[in-house]
Amino acid sequence: MKLTVVGCSGSFPSAESACSSYLVEADGFRLLLDMGNGALGELQRHCGLYDLDAIFLSHLHADHCIDMLGYFVARYYRHDGGRCEALPVYGPERTEHRLTTAHGDTPAASSMSEVFDFRTVKPATFEIGPFTVHADRVRHPVEAFGIRIEHGGRSLTYSGDTGVTPVLDELARDTDLFLCEAAFTYGKEDIPDLHLNGREAGETATRAGARRLVLTHIAPWTDPEVNLRDAREAFPGPVELAARGAVYEI
Repeated sequence: MKLTVVGCSGSFPSAESACSSYLVEADGFRLLLDMGNGALGELQRHCGLYDLDAIFLSHLHADHCIDMLGYFVARYYRHDGGRCEALPVYGPERTEHRLTTAHGDTPAASSMSEVFDFRTVKPATFEIGPFTVHADRVRHPVEAFGIRIEHGGRSLTYSGDTGVTPVLDELARDTDLFLCEAAFTYGKEDIPDLHLNGREAGETATRAGARRLVLTHIAPWTDPEVNLRDAREAFPGPVELAARGAVYEI
């Protein structure tokens, strides 16, 4: 598998990065995890506008899904001869309603479903193209999912947005690469069931036995070096900060 960080900023785009979006590729199949603010423009640096094969939305906060509105326009009003076929979009309950409401029901309330094939995610194991996917609910104020992606005996786990939860420990069990949010700063913010800090991300990786930890979803007002230090103190394996355009072979 190949993982490309399209965007990794938390809450809103930074000067260096769009919000959460990650491209996962294997066997010619392209799966995008989330499409937050600014991600659609950055995505085009890494693949063609119409080259995605599926999208997985971890939850429906704007910094993880709002650029789906621009992508709808690109697919619906495709300039070179008619709109695109419906692309599989996996997301929580009422994903279509959320995106339609945000966009406005024009040209019609059902227009989104003409170019997106919305599929409701439940805690389960299922296939997306060549990938075996394990999705489960994590702890966040809205319905949110963490995801484990397996292919060719290798695994990638993406936390989405979450507080501390044993569900994430299991999704990341022995995973080759753990892409984990670390939005909060240890000792500064302490809000349960919302986000992890660097130390909690490291502790989760340690409990799970993850082989590599990449911290993501760090907001522009948070010092990433502090979160990196805290994660390294809690996790004995390799730890680094996600960065726009970074590529990982898994």
